[in-house]
Amino acid sequence: MKEKITWVKNTLPKTDCAQSMTYLTEDAMLKVQRFHHSFPQYTVTPLVSLKNLARALGVKGIYVKDESFRFGLNSFKVLGGSHAVGRYIAAELGKDLSELDYPTLVSDQTKERLGNITFYATTDGNHGRGVAWAANKLRQKCVIYMPAGTSPSRLNNILREGADASIVDMNYDDAIRYCKTQVEQDRHGVIVQDTDWPGYGDIPAWIMQGYGTVSWEAHNQLRSAGVERPTHVFAQAGVGSFAGSVHGYFANAYPGQQPVMCTVEAAVADCLARSVRAGGTLTAVGGDMPTIMAGLACGEACNLSWGILKNHSDFFISIWDWVTAVGMRMLGAPLPGDTRIISGESGASAAGLVFTALRDAAYAGLRDELGLNGDSEILVISTEGDTDPDRYRRITWDGAYAGD
Repeated sequence: MKEKITWVKNTLPKTDCAQSMTYLTEDAMLKVQRFHHSFPQYTVTPLVSLKNLARALGVKGIYVKDESFRFGLNSFKVLGGSHAVGRYIAAELGKDLSELDYPTLVSDQTKERLGNITFYATTDGNHGRGVAWAANKLRQKCVIYMPAGTSPSRLNNILREGADASIVDMNYDDAIRYCKTQVEQDRHGVIVQDTDWPGYGDIPAWIMQGYGTVSWEAHNQLRSAGVERPTHVFAQAGVGSFAGSVHGYFANAYPGQQPVMCTVEAAVADCLARSVRAGGTLTAVGGDMPTIMAGLACGEACNLSWGILKNHSDFFISIWDWVTAVGMRMLGAPLPGDTRIISGESGASAAGLVFTALRDAAYAGLRDELGLNGDSEILVISTEGDTDPDRYRRITWDGAYAGD
């Protein structure tokens, strides 16, 4: 028996999140995008129009932003880590980010002025790989902690970037706390994490800004495709920083007429949905969070992103492994004429949800409540490729996690 998708409509009273939204204005995004554009590895990732799937499912358009091409690292996460590292170094050098492009970042002069730094992070895989990549380019040390259950392939990806990486016997949130204690003992240590706590807010904000390159690109690509305004935007959430970045950007882009914006979580770690049900009080999920959606297995939300999401996300939807497995197979074996997308377990979560809501009669109520119909033009982001190739094949070849 398949576990049921659940959802909650956001009826929380609006609060003042203007300060958080300033991180995601068009002017702020242009500065971030120029920084990323200076990297020799930078290319705009594809926005794929699944025209035939949209026609078959009775909507006007389904557009998938494919982040498997990002910097050769198979995930969008490097955008946040690299931007945060860049902003940190700019502050250390007394410069504005606009004065710090990639060649300056990796120059001998910058290395000499910075001295020795060790960048620390906790990760389910993609964030830590991005931080390790940035540290490697800077010729700095990097220490990465990964929660229990992390696949060897994700660990090896980070080790190949030259980091000191290990799997600890803790869940994700406890691993962050352990990482903090290690940084406190290293006078050259800097923690680069996409969640916040008292006294630690700048770097998470810079990471959210870095993620904004995804939305900035997608927005311009949609306009080039003749879509002036998507009707629906779906973004997956672990701690919520990525979803906050996406929804904050599109709320700024369409003031007063924002798209219907949906936050998608793994049901075993849906701290944001639970927080809505708790009347807006952040509600953590503890203990083991068994899900193949490793990037979403985070039980404690980022306060900064929560300020955006509780004001601008219309629905919080909790899904199970079978939903994202459906998305992986659907994107990997598309209808004739549509482009194939290799999307990993966290990457396909939003696409799997959209497909299920439109195709499965059991979710007609969800479809109606979201207002999905023949005029809908839907944006989803495939946040990662096959970052765990063995599991990807088990799901797409062997039908694992079908939920029957």
